[in-house]
Amino acid sequence: MSDHITPYDTALHRDESAVSGMWLFLASEILLFGGLFLIVLVYSHTHAAGWNAGVRHTSLMIGSINTAVLLSSSAVFTLAVEAARTGDHRRIIHAGLGAAGLGMVFLMLKSWEWHLEFEEHLFPGSSFSISGPHDGGAQLFYSFYFISTALHGLHMLVGIGLILWICDRTRKQTGREVSTIPVDIVGLYWSFVDLIWIVLFPVLYLIGRN
Repeated sequence: MSDHITPYDTALHRDESAVSGMWLFLASEILLFGGLFLIVLVYSHTHAAGWNAGVRHTSLMIGSINTAVLLSSSAVFTLAVEAARTGDHRRIIHAGLGAAGLGMVFLMLKSWEWHLEFEEHLFPGSSFSISGPHDGGAQLFYSFYFISTALHGLHMLVGIGLILWICDRTRKQTGREVSTIPVDIVGLYWSFVDLIWIVLFPVLYLIGRN
């Protein structure tokens, strides 16, 4: 009898545990962002005029472009998932680099948007540029805006790092059988990041704009 101890009975058990672990992690992330969206539900109604004034100051053009960029990135990574199933190392790397590159474009555009907003004094504080009776609601909106986009950006940085890890791992495994589970798990995470932005986009840029 071998003295080697493993937490998994079979390779299938290991793979199923890895996927289940990712789903459990994503469930905890939904609770985190769910708390933020509860803030939206409360303050967008109790401070509707100021909240909507804040929405009208966001850049709809940059937000729309970023939405298209992130959806494209997610679509490109699905090619990597399909390539993993067929054992095509080169396509995994190319699709992964494409998805990561689009993710970086998203972050650069968001950084530029933040730069413009800081120049316009839209960061909550004593120099906040939206004045009048509804400035409190507008500051609440921008507090949510900066917190939620910062959290989303942090998740994107993690996702880009994971995609680059997949590319490097695949490069080192050239000539050997591709393990699809790591690609699938990273694909789940990247799709979650995409989904969060799809929910954030109308909240930050559309609802209350008119």
